[in-house]
Amino acid sequence: MEEKREETFDPSKVKKLSFVEILKKVGPGIILSGIVIGPGAITTAANLGSSYGYSLMWLYILVAFMGSVYVMTTYRLSMLTGMPTLHAIRKYYGPFAAGFTGIALFLTCLFFTMGNISGSGTGLQLLFGINWKLGSIIMIAILLVLYLAKNVYSKIEKGITICIIAMIIAFYVTLVGVGGPDWGEFGKGLVTVGHFPEGSIVAALGFLSTHAAITTGIYGTYLGKEKKWTKADLFNGAMRADAIAHVVCVILISAAIMLVGAIVLHPQGVSISQPAQLADLLAPVFGRGAYVIMGIALLGAAFSSLLGNTQRGLVLLSAGFNKSTSLDSKLIKYGCIVILVICTAICFIYNGSPVQLILIANYATCIATPVAGAFVTLMLWRKDTTGGLRAPTALRICMTICYVVCLILTGFSLFDLIAG
Repeated sequence: MEEKREETFDPSKVKKLSFVEILKKVGPGIILSGIVIGPGAITTAANLGSSYGYSLMWLYILVAFMGSVYVMTTYRLSMLTGMPTLHAIRKYYGPFAAGFTGIALFLTCLFFTMGNISGSGTGLQLLFGINWKLGSIIMIAILLVLYLAKNVYSKIEKGITICIIAMIIAFYVTLVGVGGPDWGEFGKGLVTVGHFPEGSIVAALGFLSTHAAITTGIYGTYLGKEKKWTKADLFNGAMRADAIAHVVCVILISAAIMLVGAIVLHPQGVSISQPAQLADLLAPVFGRGAYVIMGIALLGAAFSSLLGNTQRGLVLLSAGFNKSTSLDSKLIKYGCIVILVICTAICFIYNGSPVQLILIANYATCIATPVAGAFVTLMLWRKDTTGGLRAPTALRICMTICYVVCLILTGFSLFDLIAG
């Protein structure tokens, strides 16, 4: 009966949603944006701007392309197979493949959680001058209240939306305050696609692995399940709008950060190693206000990422072993608490820069992204995952290109790790 329903589904008969109706459907993409824009994304974007000026602005073209392709591919497969990504991997390639992929994705998220814990504490430190460890504990306490509440998905979505709005305001206030970009140099940096200034290639590839990763799309398929998306949402404009919202939010925030680095720091020849340094160097322009602006932005980035990333890791691990993935389930709720306690302990014992933890997470991504991306690409090319519809040739080609780029990123990252 299920196969018959797949064959008789006619996308042309699906009614397109109005703008207001689409707004009600959008949500997972916003959460995904909040996860992506954490302390690591802030640091890498600021560092590229401060080190290389406007010359790497063209990377946002790749972010837009790869990010939207990853999200639309995973959304499509999820809706047409009737399963989120890791469950589909289990069906088509077996439990070992799903379990291994789930573990790899979990480890990546685990390291990012550590960086986010440090980053959230640093945000409160900038705002109120308290010790970053105390700040981290305060933010984790707030986080636990949200995790243990009912209707977790709704609260996470609203919380991250608030954080994203705060980030956009904070960084654009900063951008306007420093006089805005040199539009001529900005345009030049945007069109010189493929140009890497000397010494920039590894940093640029790390930036891409943070801003556009297959992990993001995979988790989106589980958020879509929480949002109660149906197959019709793949064709009525809801999922396309959600993917666009995700990419636009990421670029709006991150590009502002890179531009501030290019305007303020690059002329001074200063490179960023920690997000808080941006506040120190803006102090001559904004005085104490620089710490408030950067504190709000960093707090919003770290907390929104922490809010979604901890759950993401546990959901993907659970999915790999065919366990519950509901955000309201006891496994996810209490599992997140255990993960936060462990990660906090490691952060406090480690007592190092969150940037170093983010770099470790990028190396973990070298394992997770190629593995998960391989299965997603293979599934997209299968004939039995089209739901009886015409094969998406353009999407298949784009996904294959993105995966090849992913392998190149992995090769350079591993080379950098070994050489280092």
